[in-house]
Amino acid sequence: MSKKIIAVNAEPKEKKVEYLELIYDLIFVYIVGRNNSLLQHIEGGFVSGGVFLGYLLGTLAIIQIWNFSTFYINHYGRNGVRDHVFLFLNMFLLYFMGEATDIAWQSTFYMYSASWALILINIGIQYLIEIRNHRDEPGTVVFLKQYAVTLFVEAGLVGVHMLVYTFSGASIAYVPIIFGIVAMRIRGKKDMLVPVDFPHLSERAMLYVVFTFGEMIIVLATYFRGEFTLNSLYFSTMAFIIVIGLLLSYGLMYNRLLDRERDTDGTEYMFFHVFLIFSLNNISASLEFMREEEVSLVPKTVFLVISFVLYFVFLFLLGKYNRAKYTFSSKFILVMALVTAGFAALMILLRQNMYLNIALSAVYVFGIFLTLYLLYKKNGEQDHI
Repeated sequence: MSKKIIAVNAEPKEKKVEYLELIYDLIFVYIVGRNNSLLQHIEGGFVSGGVFLGYLLGTLAIIQIWNFSTFYINHYGRNGVRDHVFLFLNMFLLYFMGEATDIAWQSTFYMYSASWALILINIGIQYLIEIRNHRDEPGTVVFLKQYAVTLFVEAGLVGVHMLVYTFSGASIAYVPIIFGIVAMRIRGKKDMLVPVDFPHLSERAMLYVVFTFGEMIIVLATYFRGEFTLNSLYFSTMAFIIVIGLLLSYGLMYNRLLDRERDTDGTEYMFFHVFLIFSLNNISASLEFMREEEVSLVPKTVFLVISFVLYFVFLFLLGKYNRAKYTFSSKFILVMALVTAGFAALMILLRQNMYLNIALSAVYVFGIFLTLYLLYKKNGEQDHI
């Protein structure tokens, strides 16, 4: 059954990414760095389960906040005084979350959680205020109320998380995060959808990916430190190829294959980006682990492989939004799955030989980019990347 689209405005104007949106996104670069710093604490050959869980939940919570903010701006942002005030308030609270991101989280628990809840409430209030501009659009009013309720419920779950910790010392931070993810997916599956300005939304997602790559490029710089030798040249070259291959793969999907003119509510597109960005953060951490001798071979190799696989799984899922002639066939997906399975098996087998291990990673990553590029060329586009 085809899905109906409820237009928010009869003639929606294409929205441009504003200067303040870019400034707002930069705060997330800082917090990504804070989250990644948690993985620098190695115990017994790898990151402890508790620390890794904190990294996992913290990263997803931050990406989710960005996602909620981006949706509001895309639907109703006017680049006015009210938008600016609410964005600056979020930035202010995000600083507290960033500073509270620490290995000794018990001492910063309340600061982090309270800031998290207030940010969600802040975005929810924006949806409620917006109702007054759509009194004569019942469908839009329902959408605004539902989105506000979703945000308030998640904020309430953060409050429950604080109470549970107070009385039991246990953290259930995963509850509000899972609720937010599920609520976003349910909204994307409803028959009555509110379309987004997809060019704006896809550009915002792309810019967040670029900022995430910025963190990876900083990590890459560690491969160039120290005495210049053939050994350091080899590993820095392989790491550089890996990063460039990942960057070009996403760039090709965004610049050449993506259909920016489609009507969509955007929730699934952003859902895929949540985990794409998360996987990029993991790859950045994995590249750091590969140089650390105190990190055991098996866990760091498995972590790197899982991070690569996660990245390409969600990159290929974004293929759903490609222009028709660039749709990935079942055969193409099957071949990619078999190649990935072979890559994973070889990485585990070669874990003792880092020279072959990193070379195999470079071949796998850049090979997928070249495969996507050949698909692009095969379907008739003659312009250059």
